[in-house]
Amino acid sequence: MREAGIRVRRRLLAGALAARSRGRHMGTTVLIVEDDHNIGNLVRTYLERDGYGVVWVRSGEEGLAELGRHAVSLVVLDVGLPGIDGFEVCRCVRAASSVPVIMLTARDEEVDRVLGLELGADDYVPKPFSPRELVARVKAVLRRTRPQASAAELCLGDVRLSRDAREASRAGVALDLTLKEFDLLACLLENAGLALTREQLLERVWGLEFPGGTRTVDQHVAQLRAKLGDGLRIETLRGIGYKLVRP
Repeated sequence: MREAGIRVRRRLLAGALAARSRGRHMGTTVLIVEDDHNIGNLVRTYLERDGYGVVWVRSGEEGLAELGRHAVSLVVLDVGLPGIDGFEVCRCVRAASSVPVIMLTARDEEVDRVLGLELGADDYVPKPFSPRELVARVKAVLRRTRPQASAAELCLGDVRLSRDAREASRAGVALDLTLKEFDLLACLLENAGLALTREQLLERVWGLEFPGGTRTVDQHVAQLRAKLGDGLRIETLRGIGYKLVRP
């Protein structure tokens, strides 16, 4: 099994280098690695409907091979695959590439989420899931991981945020934000229009664990709302989390 894994890694390294040498400015292609026909077909349908190119395979071995054949922008990876499981596939991908990975799993145990993230996954979606939410997660991960010239400056409505200067303003007037209020605003601006769960905000702004849990998120959102006034609206999604509404 170990020798097979080494061969797979070598094949992936060679394939990734070959893919990197091909056109960088091709359309956005998502690789789905999912053995369940219904789930794979559903994810492919929604991604294609949103304008993404899709390559769908049903095993880890096929997924690694396809990474070498296509200029893939993101991988949607099931954990429970036949043969090489999703964790091992993720490990192989990270050994050769920085392509973003969103893991899908029927197991929602904390240890599995932590393992996936430690192996280099960019997001973790438990089954069953909303295909619309998955597409939104794909967009968010691509925005977060793609290098952008304007990434240091975030603007929406009359709110401006500069990461380099660690400054935020509304209508030209500086906002007096704490460190975490600033990071929370940056996260919401990056994902404007997308629903973010309290757990996602907790992970992205505070790290995987933080004393006070999701109550900390609620408190900081309330404080940020008060300081933003009517500049931007942070909508509460009952039972889910929050969304920064575009003007």
